[in-house]
Amino acid sequence: MEHVDLAILGAGAAGLFCAGLSLAQGRRVVVLDHAARPGDKIRISGGGRCNFTNMAAAPDRFISANPRFAASALARFSPADFVALVDRAGIAWHEKTQGQLFCDGKATQITGMLLDRMRGADLRLGCALGEVRHIGDRFRIDTGQGPISAARVVVATGGKSIPKMGATGYGYEVARAFGLRCLETRPGLVPLSFAEQDLALCRPLAGLSVEAAIAHGGAAFRDALLFTHRGISGPVILQISSFWQPGEALRIDLAPDLDIAAALKAARGKAGRVGLATTLSRHLPERLAQHVVAELGLPDARLADQPNAVLEAVGARVNRWHLRPVGTEGYRTAEVTLGGIDTRDLDARSMEARTVPGLHFIGECVDVTGWLGGYNFQWAWASADAAGRAAATL
Repeated sequence: MEHVDLAILGAGAAGLFCAGLSLAQGRRVVVLDHAARPGDKIRISGGGRCNFTNMAAAPDRFISANPRFAASALARFSPADFVALVDRAGIAWHEKTQGQLFCDGKATQITGMLLDRMRGADLRLGCALGEVRHIGDRFRIDTGQGPISAARVVVATGGKSIPKMGATGYGYEVARAFGLRCLETRPGLVPLSFAEQDLALCRPLAGLSVEAAIAHGGAAFRDALLFTHRGISGPVILQISSFWQPGEALRIDLAPDLDIAAALKAARGKAGRVGLATTLSRHLPERLAQHVVAELGLPDARLADQPNAVLEAVGARVNRWHLRPVGTEGYRTAEVTLGGIDTRDLDARSMEARTVPGLHFIGECVDVTGWLGGYNFQWAWASADAAGRAAATL
């Protein structure tokens, strides 16, 4: 049987980063993944430019049953620490908005940097992962390329999001096999979908984007909303999806800087023969304005003829749009997985299982999920840093 000091299961962002921290003098490290190439989520993130961190990363930007669990790792490895690595690698970057940092060039530059940092580790791709057992003071990992004995194991296999890229629940299976608790998982940062009878609200507007504000479940976001053939998407919807639960209604403001009813009333005296839709389109995209007035049965109405009650109904439809999604698009398009390995069973400083010395869990498989905008990558780096430092010093 092959013997190594550290086996890292998963060659995604967290696994690759952890490998680069674990190469103490003479230490043998192997990184195993069933995928054909490393860092696939890095490659597709940020529209191919990788939103590799967010300068505002702090525990309050993460969702977990224990909101303070992430504080230790995030404090010891900050966004500035990762930016320093990016700068040393000569990778040009820019801040897009709200602290979100992106590569100027391709996202594969980040993968390349991580692979350079882990030179000396043995990266094995296309390697199926099987059962992990604790035998004596070592771990045995069954793989498609034969069994491996390791003094320490870091599980960095991610969550269930985007299964077409090979995502599975493997990390949760390993945790349960060792008696660790796992919280219920569900898709996060995911578009919301409507029942068939409600899609008339969105299908005529498919492809249209508008700035919107949403407050729900104790969180509030303002960003672009995108109408789709299946429901609604866009950054503001992805954000709120992590706080929304099936059966709950949402209230969305499609003109967050303006009281639409008041604006229409103010314009009414000067409107003459101007159509209601025409006036509304001064404040909203024309297609959305036309859709709103048509939905209210007023496609050809003149603004001057409308009483306050009608204008207030138009304002409510825009500023207080109530809708009840039937669900989400699921793990197929979800960017992350909510829930996962219960943080009560992990040490926050080392990500080590409290009852299984030498076994660590990092990244998305842990019950720590960031907001949209680079936060989940920062958790990958920070949790990998915690486990990698512990593995390199013991």
